[in-house]
Amino acid sequence: MLTPVIARDEIADASAPRPPRPPVRRLLSPYLYVLPAVALVTIWVFAPLGQTVALSFFDWNMLPTSPREFVGWGNYVDVLALPEMQQALVNTGLYILAGLVFLVLLPLMAVLVVRRLSTRVSNAYQALVFLPYLVTPVATGAIWRWLFAEDTGAVSAWAESIGLELGNVFRNPDLSLWAIVVILGWQMIGFGVLMVNAGYAGIDRTYADAASVDGASERRITWSIIVPLLSPTLAFLGLMAVLLVAQWSFPLIDLLTGGGPGSSSTNVYHLLFVFGFQNFDAGIAAAAGVLFFVVFLLIAWAFVELTERLSFFDD
Repeated sequence: MLTPVIARDEIADASAPRPPRPPVRRLLSPYLYVLPAVALVTIWVFAPLGQTVALSFFDWNMLPTSPREFVGWGNYVDVLALPEMQQALVNTGLYILAGLVFLVLLPLMAVLVVRRLSTRVSNAYQALVFLPYLVTPVATGAIWRWLFAEDTGAVSAWAESIGLELGNVFRNPDLSLWAIVVILGWQMIGFGVLMVNAGYAGIDRTYADAASVDGASERRITWSIIVPLLSPTLAFLGLMAVLLVAQWSFPLIDLLTGGGPGSSSTNVYHLLFVFGFQNFDAGIAAAAGVLFFVVFLLIAWAFVELTERLSFFDD
């Protein structure tokens, strides 16, 4: 018969007193730190989101005395069949493309040019180009309504001097969207320049200096070292353009064109506002909001996955 052999160290470990268990307060402390943030996100984000999803299955005119009528998926079918929804989706895509130009492409070109100037001139340029971002949408709308004025506006007068008759751009179905794009770009480009310049300031100059010593040209250094190291910043700005440009354009659309003439300058957010607070059709507005949320969530997820693979990090 075999007798199991127990090592002396195991006997000592078994006889040693166990360490005291940490108190419950210490175990809960990490969760208590994040509890206020979780509570606020739940109250301000997830609870309204759940209520919106529930409301999307009802027909309701937002009157407290009016009963809600359950219509199932009917609101979603109606939203997708609306002709103005298709126009709003096309316009939203155009606003996003314009946002990529004004938030990513033009700021990158501006920073690559300005970095050749002296520090004082570069700082002065960035301060001037960032100022429009600080102007409120209401003031921006007033300024550009004056600049685009049909008879006395500076932009209209300049266009007339080169043979272009603009007329009232905010009442022209062919020009109203592009007028909003110009104003939006004027306001956004400063933010893009500031972000790209911050990313450029964080690049270690020894990479460019080493490449220069090895005989690399300025163009080669720019496109093989500077731009790849700026890719995380550019990806962040691209994500902001995709997700936020449609929201940023909403106050300008509402102030200057009201989404028109017709649906020529509207976007998905302004159309959602019209459904909910002008037509008082809460079910249609909720269904449109849920659809936009799902679509933008999928786009954001795909964009983040793509940028994780394409971005180059200096680590």
